Amino acid sequence: MRIITGKAKGIRLKTLEGDATRPTAERVKEAVFSMLQFDLEGRSVLDLFAGSGQLGLEAISRGAAHAVLVDSSKAAVKIIEENAIKTKLALECTIKLSDAMDYLRRNRGAKFDIIFLDPPYAAGLYAPILRLMVECQNLKPSSLIVCESDTDEIFAGDQALADSFEIQKTSRYSKTVITVLAIKGEA
Repeated sequence: MRIITGKAKGIRLKTLEGDATRPTAERVKEAVFSMLQFDLEGRSVLDLFAGSGQLGLEAISRGAAHAVLVDSSKAAVKIIEENAIKTKLALECTIKLSDAMDYLRRNRGAKFDIIFLDPPYAAGLYAPILRLMVECQNLKPSSLIVCESDTDEIFAGDQALADSFEIQKTSRYSKTVITVLAIKGEA
C-alpha cells in the first residue's frame, strides 16, 4: 500500500497486522481519488475509521489543506502517526483516538468538505453515522461523503435519511461499493 500521487507519491504505508482493519484496495483508492480529483485542493477532510490513515494522507498528498484521521484502535492510531511522519504530512493532520460517533458528538458544528466513511461492513454503522453527521452539523452544503461498503443500500431502509442525501455516484469494484453522497438543501 502506497501513496499514489502528489507530494508524498510512492511512499509505502504501514498497515496493521492481521484482519483487524481492511485497507482500501489500491484499485478502489485510485477510483475514489479519480472521482474527487477536482474537489481536493485546499479542502478539509475527515477520515472516520482511518485504519492506516491512507485515505486522509492521500487526500493531503493531493492538495487537501488538512485531514482529521479518527480510529478507535490504539494500534491503528500508532500506525497512522507513523505513516503521517513517514509521508512528511504530519503537520497537516490531526490524529484522534476515538469512536467515530463519539468524535462527531464531541465536535458538533465542526464542518468538513470531504468525509471518508469506511466502517466495518457488518457493523451497520452507515445510517447511524450519516444521521449523526446531519444532527451534529458536520456537513457543509458542498460536503461530499465517500462511503466504502459491500452494499448499494447504505441507508438501511430509512427513507427519510435517504431523502436527506443525493447519491452523486455509485461504483462497484468486485465486492466493494463506493457511494459518493452530497447533502440535499441546507446542512
